Amino acid sequence: MSAFQLTALARTTDPQTMLRRFLALDAVVTAGNGLAYAAASGPLGRFLGVDSGLLLTLGVFLTLYAAGVGFLAARKSPPVLPVRAVIEVNAAWAVLSFVALALWLSPGAAGAVWIPLQAVAVGGFAALQYAALRAIGGAR
Repeated sequence: MSAFQLTALARTTDPQTMLRRFLALDAVVTAGNGLAYAAASGPLGRFLGVDSGLLLTLGVFLTLYAAGVGFLAARKSPPVLPVRAVIEVNAAWAVLSFVALALWLSPGAAGAVWIPLQAVAVGGFAALQYAALRAIGGAR
């Protein structure tokens, strides 16, 4: 991704601000998913064709994870190692979503659409965060 594209997405030329904005957006979206999964695991499980216990567990995890990502986003200069961990967790989530879909999940039609869409979105967050971290000089 070019610096111009990153600048357009983040609406700033400061890589540190870009990183913080991408982390904040990740935190908001992840918290929204986590809270929905936790609060409505039964109805969402039926709609997606996914076990409600799995959604509840994922919801709690995602909500806690989002809080950590939000904490990083609130820092004036997020530390490199925790940001790298967020990028790696996001990348792993994206990959594991496709693996789970292929190997052990048998979702309904809505789930078969939702799971890849959220995986691509999470992978996109990882890519944007990595590009911003790289622009700062923290990706090696």
